[in-house]
Amino acid sequence: MYLKFWRFYWPLALTGVGLVLAVQFQNATLARYPEAVRELAVLALAVGFYGFFNASIQFLSQLTNVYARSPGGSRKTLQFALFTSGLFALCIVSIAITPFGYALIRGVFAIDEALVEQVTAYLLGFSPLIVLNALRQYLTGLLIQAQRTGWITNANFIYLGIMIGGLIAGLNAGLAPVLVIVGSELIAVLVLIVVLYIAKRRVYALPEQQEHETVTFGELLRFYIPVSTTGVMFALSRPILYAFVARAPSGLVLVAALRVAFDFTTLFQQAANQFRHFFITLGFDDLREKQRFMALIGAGLTLLMLAVALTPLADFIWSDLMAIPPAVVPQATEVLTIMCLMPVAIVYRNYFHSRLMLYRRTAGMAYGAILRVIGIAILSATCFVYGWLDHRSAAAILVVGFFIESFVARLAHNRIARLDRKAIEYR
Repeated sequence: MYLKFWRFYWPLALTGVGLVLAVQFQNATLARYPEAVRELAVLALAVGFYGFFNASIQFLSQLTNVYARSPGGSRKTLQFALFTSGLFALCIVSIAITPFGYALIRGVFAIDEALVEQVTAYLLGFSPLIVLNALRQYLTGLLIQAQRTGWITNANFIYLGIMIGGLIAGLNAGLAPVLVIVGSELIAVLVLIVVLYIAKRRVYALPEQQEHETVTFGELLRFYIPVSTTGVMFALSRPILYAFVARAPSGLVLVAALRVAFDFTTLFQQAANQFRHFFITLGFDDLREKQRFMALIGAGLTLLMLAVALTPLADFIWSDLMAIPPAVVPQATEVLTIMCLMPVAIVYRNYFHSRLMLYRRTAGMAYGAILRVIGIAILSATCFVYGWLDHRSAAAILVVGFFIESFVARLAHNRIARLDRKAIEYR
């Protein structure tokens, strides 16, 4: 039984790891520029704004998995993906080119004009990626629905290889950091979309039992807004922390350390996040076995993180392989140690998220995500006022926020399950 689960799960987990490895190579590339700490911090701040919009796009694959189960449902889902992503891309462009956006960036992060200019350059470059990522997630959702996860893994490692090649070529050519980071990702994503489309044409077929032929934009929106709120709130979590940490002494160094550690932690978070697709696609039969499998994966991810954080591996990866500045590595290692609690919270949360999505009653996901961000903001402000905010407390605050969200997701699921039982008894 576990072998069947593993055959479906591991390509998805490996795909998540592959995507996040791309970020590690971006960090390693910026670490080789003369002002490495500044470049790492600038990208962290830019991704804070870009990620706010891009995070919700990540949930289009789950929307596709649920609703693209007929010709009409597939067509409407694609239209919805393109419309939503186009709107988000326009929002990013407006932040990058308007006086209001300039003032917003400067005010939120308390940075000088030169840094603001660098951040807006990244935002302009990242804006087309929103639409491209929407197409990528739509095609990914179709292949997951068809249980063709191996194709997704292969496509994403092609993406990773092209991105790495672009980063190396740009660095050796002496191009500006923004051109190297944005250019390599744009080219890699375009190739990825082509590969996913070829895979879809070759192996995808609609389910035998077709559904949602007449689905409307309104229904898609009612499903998507609560689900995507989870991603948007996740994207807000880092900028809120950065907004306070950047005001501390040696703020840029601390922001750079947090970015390096958070990005590395995302390798394991992405693997844990695949349990949403796991339950949506495979259902809740054999629930005890699936719960045990989920617990084993969560424990394995935690042990892997501890093996890096508590051994010389962290210093080897960041100092020797990635050439992260020495001023950043010790703080990043301490952050990683605290973040070892994260896989447990995410696996637990995603079990209840997947149930809420199958109920098609996703408001509880939104409430949990919003309360997570509120909790992070309150704790960050409190620590800042009392002088307790540093890289360690910032990492602990992020972890606490995810446990808050997990608790709320469980409460929402239990409430809906209780109401469903009462409805069945009434009938």
